Amino acid sequence: MTHGRSAALDSDARAHWSLVIPLKPLAVAKSRLAGAVAAAVRPEVVLAFAQDTVSAALDCPAVRDVVVVTDDQVAGAGLAALGARILSDPPGAGLNAALAHGAHSVRLRRPDAAVATLNADLPALRPGELARVLDRAARFPRSFLPDAADIGTTLLTAAPGAGLRPAFGGASRRRHTASGAVELRLRDVDSVRRDVDTPDDLAAALRLGVGPHTAAGLARVRLRVEG
Repeated sequence: MTHGRSAALDSDARAHWSLVIPLKPLAVAKSRLAGAVAAAVRPEVVLAFAQDTVSAALDCPAVRDVVVVTDDQVAGAGLAALGARILSDPPGAGLNAALAHGAHSVRLRRPDAAVATLNADLPALRPGELARVLDRAARFPRSFLPDAADIGTTLLTAAPGAGLRPAFGGASRRRHTASGAVELRLRDVDSVRRDVDTPDDLAAALRLGVGPHTAAGLARVRLRVEG
């Protein structure tokens, strides 16, 4: 199944970003959500987060394509059905190695690609807000958007000819700043900054308004738990 973007977007000069989205195996992802989502059903919710992230990214007029780096076959099948290209993670050396691998794969196909990485846990992501962020990012060789806590990073960009140099994990805002990437300071792009690691994060995403996959997944989880 192909994603329902119009041919006009595919030919639009603005639609030039390739997004690389990393995703852990579903069975081991988001353990910090234990207080809100039981372990038995957490993989379903994590996949729903990723599905809403990928769907919104593909609906963004600034995005040409999305590459998901994952070794999870269930997740890969579900995200490929939305229109993402699935790339296995042969380095197996953690998040930053997976992102570098994804960016390398993009530029093997399109050497002049503008590449951005995006977290897979942005269930409230809005295509228009992502477009604003990417439009601002196009002004710089490398840039990043901090997460809602102003500690981590949800998006890192590299213009054509620039290396990505990802430094995700923990206090990545500080590391990306130290690496020379420009911090993007934009108002009203909360959905691009609202990643979900904890029950409080999930509550904040729900207040913003999550996408249909997450909404349906959480409803099924509630029915299963309450039943």
